[in-house]
Amino acid sequence: MITFAQYLQRCSYDGLSKLVKDVVDLAQKCVANEDAPECSKSLPSIFLDEICQVEKLRDSYGDMADCCSKADPERNECFLSFKVPQPDFIQPYQRPASDVICKEYQDNRVPFLGHFVYSIARRNPFLYAPTILGLAGDYEHALQSCCAEADVGACLDEKVYQETAIREKAKKVSVKQQYSCGILKKFGERTFKASKLARLSQKYPKAPFSEILKILGDIKGIYKECCEGDMVECMDDRAELATYVCSKQDVFSSKIKHCCEKPVVERSQCIIEAEFDDKPEDLPSLVEKYVQDKEVCKSYEAGHDEFLSEFLYEYSRRHPEFSTQLILRITKGYETLLDKCCKTDNPAECYGNAHEELNKHIKETQDVVKTNCEIFTTHGEADFLKALLIRYTKKMPQVSTDTLLEIGKKMTAVGAKCCQLPEDKRLPCSEGYLSIVIQDMCRRQETTPINDNVSHCCSDSYAYRRPCFTAMGVDTKYVPPAFNPEMFNFDEKLCTAPPAERELGQMKLLVNLIKRKPQMTEEQIKTIADGFTAMVDKCCKQSDIETCFGEE
Repeated sequence: MITFAQYLQRCSYDGLSKLVKDVVDLAQKCVANEDAPECSKSLPSIFLDEICQVEKLRDSYGDMADCCSKADPERNECFLSFKVPQPDFIQPYQRPASDVICKEYQDNRVPFLGHFVYSIARRNPFLYAPTILGLAGDYEHALQSCCAEADVGACLDEKVYQETAIREKAKKVSVKQQYSCGILKKFGERTFKASKLARLSQKYPKAPFSEILKILGDIKGIYKECCEGDMVECMDDRAELATYVCSKQDVFSSKIKHCCEKPVVERSQCIIEAEFDDKPEDLPSLVEKYVQDKEVCKSYEAGHDEFLSEFLYEYSRRHPEFSTQLILRITKGYETLLDKCCKTDNPAECYGNAHEELNKHIKETQDVVKTNCEIFTTHGEADFLKALLIRYTKKMPQVSTDTLLEIGKKMTAVGAKCCQLPEDKRLPCSEGYLSIVIQDMCRRQETTPINDNVSHCCSDSYAYRRPCFTAMGVDTKYVPPAFNPEMFNFDEKLCTAPPAERELGQMKLLVNLIKRKPQMTEEQIKTIADGFTAMVDKCCKQSDIETCFGEE
């Protein structure tokens, strides 16, 4: 049901139920006789064949019907490109009356939960099936608890059980999963695996390298299936991996016990969300093996990727307080240093200062987080957003005012979420979420190119994306549009509109001003902003507001 609802987002539950029945019937037939002719096809092609047999597919889905004429895997790629991430053709969800919900759940549990799964899947076409089934489990627990209460409605509105909270969680997880798929697609397997290796080593610092590599291989396969929309395999393999990890809790983590006690469909999402295990206390310093050892070049040249993977594992398990992107930059810095030093007459002397070299990356990232969090906590959300808008309008003045505001608001939300955390959580939180915002920006850049600087930062290196955006200067090739006084016509709305609307209007003015004059200094912007505030204060007190604005 999830697979069909994600490909055919406009179809009704009953319409899709027929397709589901066909596939389930085929599965039962193939269990009875594996050698039947139609049982040799791969799962994805069974689903797509079923979709391509839908009558009047073109009437509802237009050009998507042309995908059916392609051969696999191009046919699947084609169908994936027609998925609509935020479908505006689906009405917002309305919760039925509480007594109806409980009666429906008690009398028709399977179709009732089927409808829930269908409604989440068609609204989130890239969300992995195991996650959706896990959310259905959350929803069922809420109903089991609340339907026994006197006031069912009030119980379902409580934070823990709130269905809107479950649906919000679906959106958030979907963003993270789409991000991972984007990285795998854009930067390939090696970068994707390096990023996951860092994360797994931080999360399971007691696990031996061999075990981390075993689950890394499985995870890469699972993501590939999920990203390609092969939800049945994705679900099956993820459940298998969760079972494996749970069978070796003593090896992996002391923090997943509660997850492993859950039913199989709820287990994998719980393990993913579990916190990092405590790192072993007696981990030796890495300096001896990777800096002081005279034979480093020998080990490095014998097996380049194996050597770096082990360095990445050892470094990550010692630093849960760093972001995976920073750890990848440190590893890349170390690799560049060895490439250079191993060609010299005295390699050991050359890489002897590795520590200072690698600390530069750490300092850059810590400084960015510190500076931005200081602005956020000292000046508050509105001023932080203004500072970001000034910075990013200068970097990419070609982007529409609304999109710049949207990016600014997302980055401000990162500040609000991460700057209040304790010191050791701040950096991975900030850079982790900023990477998602940047990835979204880079996805837009592919369809509507912004400028050369953005294009370079988006494509050059995954690990260096955020520092690249931070260091990006004013776009010198940009030619501002001619000055148009209409952009700056002020009327009484500046005095009468509600505060939030006034604030938004002022932000848009700020962006439009910088688009006309991207070279403006902070001082000049401040002078104009102060003048604007004084003008608004003065004119809003006058009887003839419009004339006052005209004169000012």
